[in-house]
Amino acid sequence: MFEGLQDKFQTVFRRLRNEGRVSQEVLQVALRDIRIALLEADVHFRVVKAFVERIRERAAGADVLGSLTPAQQVIKIVREELIILLGEDGKELRCASRPSVLILCGLQGSGKTTTAGKIAKRLLERGRYPLLVAGDLQRAAAVEQLEQIGAAAGVPVLSPSAGESVLGLCRRARRESREKGLDTLIIDTAGRLHIDTESMAELSTVVTEMKPDEVLFVADAMTGQDAVKSVAGFSSSIPLTGAILTKLDGDTRGGAALSIRTVAKVPLRFVGVGEKLDDLEIFKPDRLASRILGMGDVLSLIEKAEEGLDSEESRRLAERLARKEFTLEDLRSQMRQLRKMGPLSQVLEMLPRGGPFKGFDASSADEGRLKKVEAIIDSMTSVERRRPRVLNGSRKRRIARGSGTKVQDVNQLIKQYREMRKMFSGVQGKWLRKALGQR
Repeated sequence: MFEGLQDKFQTVFRRLRNEGRVSQEVLQVALRDIRIALLEADVHFRVVKAFVERIRERAAGADVLGSLTPAQQVIKIVREELIILLGEDGKELRCASRPSVLILCGLQGSGKTTTAGKIAKRLLERGRYPLLVAGDLQRAAAVEQLEQIGAAAGVPVLSPSAGESVLGLCRRARRESREKGLDTLIIDTAGRLHIDTESMAELSTVVTEMKPDEVLFVADAMTGQDAVKSVAGFSSSIPLTGAILTKLDGDTRGGAALSIRTVAKVPLRFVGVGEKLDDLEIFKPDRLASRILGMGDVLSLIEKAEEGLDSEESRRLAERLARKEFTLEDLRSQMRQLRKMGPLSQVLEMLPRGGPFKGFDASSADEGRLKKVEAIIDSMTSVERRRPRVLNGSRKRRIARGSGTKVQDVNQLIKQYREMRKMFSGVQGKWLRKALGQR
């Protein structure tokens, strides 16, 4: 996410750190590089101009130019201005009426149908009883796709009858929701262009008739300024209550995220960070700003860990580490928990780009390697997993055959495991024992 922009910001900050103090000349060069980085990231030129000017005004003050740590001061200012640029925190979905109505709109291919499923699952987990309404009558297989997504989310789907209009389907959805005790309608609409007068008139009629609590524009983050222009176009025709940026995990530039609030005057509410139904996050500008600057997103990482990890298992592992009893079974258990948190590259991407993780490339994380290691450990006997020292040549050959790997792979795993044990028995192990109140 935002790899290109991260690299350019890190280069600017690295140069600043090499300066004893920030002079006007040094600041001018840094601002020029920031401006170029943002323009290359497809951020709207008006947004870039105003953003750089605000940084210039704040960074030209005596507190920065006279500071002994000028790089930190400038980084702090840039981060604060990025947060202001991104807008306020996203708000949870407003479900005031009964049934509450949520309408998703946007261009074709922006991810509306998948997002509808994500929203349905989110509401279901929060005690709501949603109904997905298949209102995309133009795209081939759109109805079938929503039915599959609804089944995966455990949410009912209302499909159109032969010859039924979108408005007729929405009216029927409202009646059925009341009859079946469902309290939220999530209407997936067809993709359309804001310059298509007839198509926009149809959408406007649905909005007027259904009186929705939310009208959310779903935009593909990877389309950059095209997404921003589309949001602005839709907001001039219908009353949008917010925008959802999809495919943010694949966006290397960040132009849409940084421009949409200022240019389109529409708040960002949620971001899609993956293909799974759980991969919808409420928009947090401070966390996104930190990721753009390469500072990581440790808070989101902690939240993912709390959701995906077994706290009792983690406590048990900590105690075993403190007693120096870490085995290959423990390693396998932790690998399985790590995989529950989502794709490895997404999890590691939340780490800062500096400090001990300097130069670390999350995109190169090998998910297949984890599966291979797990297969090797699965092919061992319980005795071999608990006491790897019993592994001789014949045992390793048997394990390699059973896991579909090579003996060299088994040897590499054993070597890495021993290095981990050694690390845990060193400074880190002492710190852990102290944290657990053990001697």
